[in-house]
Amino acid sequence: MLYDLIIVQFSKMLGNLNHILDKANQNADSRKIQMEVLLNSRLAPDQFNFIRQIQIACDTAKLCAARISGKDSPSHDDSEKTLSELKTRIEDTIKYLKGFSENDFAGGMERHISQPRWEGKYLTGHEYVVQHAVPNIYFHITTAYSILRHNGVDIGKKDFLGEMPFKK
Repeated sequence: MLYDLIIVQFSKMLGNLNHILDKANQNADSRKIQMEVLLNSRLAPDQFNFIRQIQIACDTAKLCAARISGKDSPSHDDSEKTLSELKTRIEDTIKYLKGFSENDFAGGMERHISQPRWEGKYLTGHEYVVQHAVPNIYFHITTAYSILRHNGVDIGKKDFLGEMPFKK
């Protein structure tokens, strides 16, 4: 279960995000809008901009995998400013996730997960994935999607969900 949620689903959603970035770039080109305008857009004055939404989605995926497996995660300095840099960040995160196997998550359900801002409190690995990581990655990917939709980028639910493993 952990492998499917963290590796398979997070990789898929980050891949969908990369696809959405391509559509945003095409839209900006066709409308003669500088891509930097979209990348720095936000839905509300007190909300992170599009770039930061992508950075946090990537961080959520890599840190979840690292924390549940007990492995180290790559570090990013959050300096992305261009479409190309954001796409590289997403691709690097997916590549990192693809380096895990199901065995890497043995014992992960019971592992104690904490962060400095939790002031000494912890969640079990299962609680962390289900109640923190999954909602957090979807929040930031949805917000990034919504920023682009709000700015007129022609994307829809199929772009967000991506390919489905339909059977006949």
